[in-house]
Amino acid sequence: MNQLPLANLIAGLTDDLTDPSLLWQLSAIGLSVALGWGLAALLRRRFGRSSQAGVMQFGVESFGRVLGPLLTICLLGVSRAVLSRAHHVNLLKMGMAIFGALVVIRFTFFVLRRVFARRGQVGAAMLMFEKVFQLLVWLAFVLYITGLWVDIFDFLDDTVLPLGKHKVSILAILQAAVSVLLLQMLALWAGAALEERLMHVPGLHTNLRVVLSRTGRAILIVVAILVSLSLVGIDLTVLSVFSGALGVGLGLGLQKIASNYVSGFVILLDRSLTIGDMITVDKYSGRVTQINTRYTVLQGLDGVESIVPNEMLVSGAVQNSSLSNSMLWLSTKVSVAYDSDLERVLQLLEQAAATVARVSKEKLPSAQLLSFGADGLDLQLGFWIHDPENGKGGVTSDVNRAIWKALKENNISVPFPQREMRILGDKPLPESVALPKK
Repeated sequence: MNQLPLANLIAGLTDDLTDPSLLWQLSAIGLSVALGWGLAALLRRRFGRSSQAGVMQFGVESFGRVLGPLLTICLLGVSRAVLSRAHHVNLLKMGMAIFGALVVIRFTFFVLRRVFARRGQVGAAMLMFEKVFQLLVWLAFVLYITGLWVDIFDFLDDTVLPLGKHKVSILAILQAAVSVLLLQMLALWAGAALEERLMHVPGLHTNLRVVLSRTGRAILIVVAILVSLSLVGIDLTVLSVFSGALGVGLGLGLQKIASNYVSGFVILLDRSLTIGDMITVDKYSGRVTQINTRYTVLQGLDGVESIVPNEMLVSGAVQNSSLSNSMLWLSTKVSVAYDSDLERVLQLLEQAAATVARVSKEKLPSAQLLSFGADGLDLQLGFWIHDPENGKGGVTSDVNRAIWKALKENNISVPFPQREMRILGDKPLPESVALPKK
């Protein structure tokens, strides 16, 4: 049966209300929606939790919210092709447009949040953009069912703007912008998904995972740019001019940025630093939480995060407390009186340190006599810890408290400075400092 033109879609819908085919269309829409959402739920249960599904699991998880309306559109398309031979299908056309708009909205929201809100925090700007985008999609749907879409499309195609020696229509500019934006968003989404997958691959070193994810994202972005330029119709030979300008820019003022990027890949490839290491570089100290291509983030024990350029980590000296061995030696000093049993005191110090949970049981504590001090015997107690990322001040305090408790229980005194003052000569004291009379 001949279909109504797009401009008469609303009029056709009005006519369908009195046509016997309305029941067929309503039945087809209801059945398509039920089957579409049912198949989507079945696929999510079947492949979403399977650890051996591989690529299929990734696809179902990624398009979980899009799968229902997408399957519904496919079923509506089949119903439209079958019923169009004997009935009007304007209601089915409108149903496909509605679910198509829903697919576009859900898929766009999914990509945006996977790229820009991967930690679950959605900012006010993103929420505003989502609302505006949703409004634009439904506005396009209204233009479609009212038949104004073709008129606007022809108007944009006929309106040209002069760009140098050429004239480009507004429609071509909008299509180019949409294609570039869409491909870039898809490239960023694919890069984020690739990084998430690589970070959970067992058997790969952490730095190798980061290198592969960064390289994969860069390749995807470059490919997306090249494909976007080809779709727009821009000659790729113009990139040679751009690369020359980029080289001049690197030579004039971007040396530091380029050096930091190269240093980032050097750090990741030579594995001198890994995420979780406790390092000290210059005046910054902390645990490595991120290794990016331009900078590395150190989180101090006080919670403050320091952003260190990668060039500093390559060209300067770096102290790594957990490069090949996470064991760290610490020490504390204490003085005891001269009349103390030295051998007994050394044994008590070692036993006291061994009672602290963070002190290593593999390498036992060791106490030594440092020197004969002015007020007592100066001793040093050395011990090892295996978790330097948890800080040194806490464990040193625990060891000192255990030493103090052991000395008090065994009546071993800790001397403190005592001085005697002698007044030479027979001159009387001034009245201002004379002792009071009893």
